[in-house]
Amino acid sequence: MPEIDIRHVAAMLFAVALVHTFAARFFERLSHRFPRHAGLFHLLGEVEVVFGFWAIVLVLVMAVAQGGAQALDYAESRDYTEPLFVVVVMVMAASRPILATVSRLIDAIARVVPVHAALAKTWLGLGAVPLLGSLITEPAAMTIAALMLAPVAFRRDVPESGKYLLLGTLFVNVSIGGTLTSYAAPPVLMVASTWNWDSAFMLNEFGWKAALAVVVNATLATVALRARLSIASPAQEGAAPGAADSMSWTVVGVHIVLLAGVIALAHHPVAFLGIFLMFLGFAQAYERYQSPLILKEALLVGFFLAGLVILGGMQRWWLEPIVSSLSPQALFFGAVSLTAITDNAALTYLGSQLPHITDEAKYMLVAGAVAGGGLTVIANAPNPAGVALLRTGFADGAISALGLLAGAAVPTAVAVGAFLLF
Repeated sequence: MPEIDIRHVAAMLFAVALVHTFAARFFERLSHRFPRHAGLFHLLGEVEVVFGFWAIVLVLVMAVAQGGAQALDYAESRDYTEPLFVVVVMVMAASRPILATVSRLIDAIARVVPVHAALAKTWLGLGAVPLLGSLITEPAAMTIAALMLAPVAFRRDVPESGKYLLLGTLFVNVSIGGTLTSYAAPPVLMVASTWNWDSAFMLNEFGWKAALAVVVNATLATVALRARLSIASPAQEGAAPGAADSMSWTVVGVHIVLLAGVIALAHHPVAFLGIFLMFLGFAQAYERYQSPLILKEALLVGFFLAGLVILGGMQRWWLEPIVSSLSPQALFFGAVSLTAITDNAALTYLGSQLPHITDEAKYMLVAGAVAGGGLTVIANAPNPAGVALLRTGFADGAISALGLLAGAAVPTAVAVGAFLLF
C-alpha cells in the first residue's frame, strides 16, 4: 500500500473546508427542512465550526497514517497565540463597561454631526472604529464596531444586499484600518520585526492610504443605504446594550486598564491569559455592571482560528512557490486573490520567510494581503468575530460566502486603488 502524503491530504481537507464555508447557509436551510436532524445541520451550518471540524479530521487522519504521537506532536507544535488573543479581546471589548464608554462617545459625536443619528452612527462604526483598530488591535475594533452597528444597520428591514455591502465594507475597513501601526493588524505583525517595519514606517507607507480608503468606503456604504437607515426608530437607533445604564467610572477604568494590558502583552499568551482570568474574576465580583459575557461566540471564533492554524500549517508546500515566483505587481494581485482562500497573516508570514525579497515586493505582498482581507470569512483573523456577532441580522441567521464576496467587491477595489495609485 503506497504511503499517504499527509500534505496532499491536508490540501484536500483545506479545499473541502473552503467549500463547506461557502455551503454553510445550505446546511442552515436543511436544518429547517429536516427538523429531526436540525441539531446536526445547524452545527454544520455554523461558519465558526467549519475549520475546527476539518482540522480535527486532519489530526485523526494523521493519527491513523502516522501514529497518534506524531499527530499530537504536530497539533501541539502550532502557535495558537492569535486564536487565544482574539478570544480574550472579543470577550473584554464586548463587556458592558467598554461598550457603554464607546457608545457614549459615539452618541456624543453623532449628536453634533448635522445628519440623521443612524447615518452618523453607521458611518462612525464603518469608518472611525476600524481606524481605532490601529491602537486597540483589529479584533477589538471588529467586536466594538459589530456590536455598535447591529441594532442600527443590521436590522431585518434592511435589504439583504445592503447588509452584505455593510458587512463587506466593515471587513475591508477593519483589515486595512489596522495598518497605521506595526502591531495591530495580524498580517503586518507577522513581518514587522523581520523587516524592521515600525509604526512610523507603517503610517508613512500604508496608514494614510488606508485611512483615505476607509473614509471613502464608509461614506459610499452609508450614502448607498441612507434612505433605509434614516427611517430607523429611536429604539432601533439605541446604543449598545447597557450603555444608558448607570456605570461606575472605577469599574470602567479597571476594564480599560486590563484591556490595555492584554493588548500590550499580545505576544505573550501566558501573561494575557492571566490578565483575562483576573478580568473574569473582577466581572463576576461586579456583575451588576455587566451584561452576559460573549464567551460562547468568542470560543467559537477561537475554534475557527485554531482550526485554520492547524490546516493552514500544511499549505506552505504549494503556497510558497506561488508567492516566490510572482513579480511585484503580480504579487499584489496574487496576494489579494490568495487572501480570499487563506488567512492573510499566514500569507505574509510565508513572505517573511523568503530570502532576497525586494522592498517593492514586500510592500506589494502586505498591501495585497490587507486589501483582500474582507473578501471571505477566513481572509482576516477578526472576520469570524464579525460573523458571530452579526449573522442573526441575516436571513436564516447565516451569512452567505458569495453574498459577502459581492458586498466586499467595491470596498476591496477602493482599497486596491489606494495602495496602488498613491
